Amino acid sequence: MDKLIPVVVIKELGETDKILTALKKSGINCAEITFRTACAAEAIAYAVKNYPEMNIGAGTVINAEQCEKALEAGAKFIVSPGLSVPVANICKERGITYYPGCVTPTEIMQALELGITVVKFFPANVYGGLRALKALAAPFPQIKFIPTGGVDRSNLEDFLNFDKVYAVGGSFMVSEALEKMEAENK
Repeated sequence: MDKLIPVVVIKELGETDKILTALKKSGINCAEITFRTACAAEAIAYAVKNYPEMNIGAGTVINAEQCEKALEAGAKFIVSPGLSVPVANICKERGITYYPGCVTPTEIMQALELGITVVKFFPANVYGGLRALKALAAPFPQIKFIPTGGVDRSNLEDFLNFDKVYAVGGSFMVSEALEKMEAENK
């Protein structure tokens, strides 16, 4: 798994090539395409077909119906802002990795009961950031985290240097990659 998971919002299918090309040029071979737009499933299907070397997943999946659509589109992993037992069960049945959002000990315990050991920590900045992750890691040594929300260049290395951080998610990677590509094309 990549250590950087860009959170990608595709509003129009035509944006997919530009965004994924920019990410690849920046050395990022992963994209969490959010299920917040009408074209999300179509964008995931397009990305999986046209960027087979990239790890394309679906983000902001909040229910079983969205999960089914994302998997039909070819998503290789599923990410949720919270923990959904129906989504966890679908992913387990299909052998697909599921990263549910968990920020409390109770949610982490529920994830563990479902066999999940890597969770999204969102929004990281609101729920205490790295200090909170370190505190939560103590009673849950088997858990790894994907902090997302409030992670940027100023604190990225701090998160990545903590051994309980599996990867870091964020939309800032997309804007940086696009800016870099635009600068190179000038």
